[in-house]
Amino acid sequence: MSAPARRALVTGASRGIGRACALELARAGFDLALGYRANREAAEAVEKEVLALGRGAVLLPFDVADRAGTAAALGRDLAANGAYWGVVLAAGMHEDAAFPALTGESWDRVVGANLGGFFNVLRPLVMPLIRMHEGGRIVSISSVAALAGNRGQVSYAAAKAGLHGATKSLALELAKRHVTVNCIAPGLVETEMLAGAPVEELRKLVPMQRLGRPEEIASLVAYLFSDGAGYLTGQVISVNGGML
Repeated sequence: MSAPARRALVTGASRGIGRACALELARAGFDLALGYRANREAAEAVEKEVLALGRGAVLLPFDVADRAGTAAALGRDLAANGAYWGVVLAAGMHEDAAFPALTGESWDRVVGANLGGFFNVLRPLVMPLIRMHEGGRIVSISSVAALAGNRGQVSYAAAKAGLHGATKSLALELAKRHVTVNCIAPGLVETEMLAGAPVEELRKLVPMQRLGRPEEIASLVAYLFSDGAGYLTGQVISVNGGML
């Protein structure tokens, strides 16, 4: 009899990079918990794709910026289905504005979703993961903005840069448990976040002269979840077509 499939949680799984990560991990043999905030129809479409790949899937609606709501949703799934062996933190948001026009409320929303979500999601999950005594994987999705900065994205860049420090520190804490913690910093990727952006101008910023695809980020996530990546931890990996 084969061993039961490992479970993985992907936040932001209803679209973009999160969706691509969920499908790639399903192809790699993981059962999925699909975290999403509001678009249930899109999340259900991803669920159907995961099920069609022969893997299990559950839908988890919660806002990663809502600490109590996140803990409650994750707690219910842990009680019903057990701990996650891996977590992908792909949920995020940006509200672009020049710094003098940036409001405190906007700052709090962006930092709360992109950096606060790291704590809100992982805090309830780390001890159940450790108690499995099977190692584990944590991957967060950052941005090239955290490394190079970007006009109008002070809050977004600050929050994503915070993920880098959190990643490195948590990696040190969990290394002896054989739980790896890494971060991927994508460049310009074809997702909803670029809706309305001057795509042709953006391509000129990329040495490869094209935007990335969500699947190219997801393939790296799948590698980081593989047994072959068990000695790789505490890293921020750029995937940006040569921008840096």
